[in-house]
Amino acid sequence: MNEMDKIKILLIEDEDFDVRRVKNTVSYYEDRIQIVDIVSNGLAALDLVKNNNDLYDVIIMDFQISGGLKGETLIAKIKEIEPLIQIIVITKMTINITNYEFANSLISAGAFWYCTKYPGNIEEYIYQPTDFCLSIFNAYEKKRLEKQKAKSDRRLNKSIDSILETKKIIGESKPMIHLKELIERYAVSEANILINGASGTGKELVAWNIHLKSRRKYENFVPINCGSIPAELIESELFGYEKGSFTGASGNKAGLFENANNGTLFLDEVAELPLQAQVKLLRFLQEGEIEKIGRREKISINVRIIAATNKVLSDEVNKGRFREDLYYRLNVVPIDLVPLNKRGEDIILLFEHFLDYYSADLGFAKPIVEDEAKEILMNYDWNGNVRELKNVVQRLVINFSDRITGKDLANPLILGAKALKKNENLSEIPFSGPIMPLKDMERIFRTKYFKYIRSISSSDSAAAEQLGLAPSNFYRMCKELGIK
Repeated sequence: MNEMDKIKILLIEDEDFDVRRVKNTVSYYEDRIQIVDIVSNGLAALDLVKNNNDLYDVIIMDFQISGGLKGETLIAKIKEIEPLIQIIVITKMTINITNYEFANSLISAGAFWYCTKYPGNIEEYIYQPTDFCLSIFNAYEKKRLEKQKAKSDRRLNKSIDSILETKKIIGESKPMIHLKELIERYAVSEANILINGASGTGKELVAWNIHLKSRRKYENFVPINCGSIPAELIESELFGYEKGSFTGASGNKAGLFENANNGTLFLDEVAELPLQAQVKLLRFLQEGEIEKIGRREKISINVRIIAATNKVLSDEVNKGRFREDLYYRLNVVPIDLVPLNKRGEDIILLFEHFLDYYSADLGFAKPIVEDEAKEILMNYDWNGNVRELKNVVQRLVINFSDRITGKDLANPLILGAKALKKNENLSEIPFSGPIMPLKDMERIFRTKYFKYIRSISSSDSAAAEQLGLAPSNFYRMCKELGIK
């Protein structure tokens, strides 16, 4: 074994006699064990550990060294600096080694093992030499395994962080800030969660974030859309089946509950579950066990359930389409997602985010978004929510390269005439408050309406034609209204 592979020891001992005995004890394995440094007090030991990162594998320390810093306090401080270092404590016979409280205090502080200094041959060795050296090898192996695990955990955490980045929730509006707070709070619990929201609001994205921030993050996240599977197959998909349980069952099949064991099962559109499957789901939530088709014995499963729906489940209960007892089991912690048109400036944040993504994905330069286009985006209804916005951005990037204008959004391939609904804020024409002269009201309406017609027309001539005006009259009226 070369110098690099030897077990590196830091010895903390204030008596020369005992230093010699420790050296003698480990000398039989000098090709595998090396005492790198020897110090006589706790402060000097801490300095060495601080200034020599990961140099020492094992520390052998006298429990009763001189100075103020010793014993459990010294052990704890060393472990704070370097958690992977393994510490072996040696004591004098004045300590009762059958005292369990003493042993527990050492282990709680972070010690790996402890023994007395005195064997049969008091002049030469520490404890029983073979047992003492074996404890050093075991301590080193423990450090090696813990280091390997820490490295593996770092890789896993990096992977989790990468997934979280791809599933980042975009938004700074008050509803989204509140949502992010709820995700952080609910991720640390094991309670069932019911996510309510219209289609396209990001229910699965929220479920992913809860899973990736929970203690189950290293286990499977298994999503299923309950409405996408035929009623006659949903039970076999969820709970699995045994070979021969029905015609065509040529082998055993693990259900999604088994695949998600120790992780998270996301039941999207849970309102679409058939009543028979609802009974089995309820039984699992009550007992933590599933019944596979064709199997008599139940199987214990540890799964967190996150359900989602775009329906009002309480209404489904009243109509007899959803079990009331299951509703209450699922609705332990409700999360309500607001539609996109209630999120204000988040619309532009999401638009820019998807614009960055699709431009880079297609290898295009990111187009400039004109203010008029942003205004249309802000005032559009977005009945399809974030999913619709995402599709609109994708179509824009494919069809328009340099700039995105109001006219581009009014293109039949993008938003088309649907942009009329809220564009130019026609709903904000003041019909309340002090009565305005008809001439002033007419000017407000004409300005907003002319701007809208221009935004959906390919040219001013086309806008004039849609209004039934000669182009010269249209130009004149725009000038009178202050429209450039």
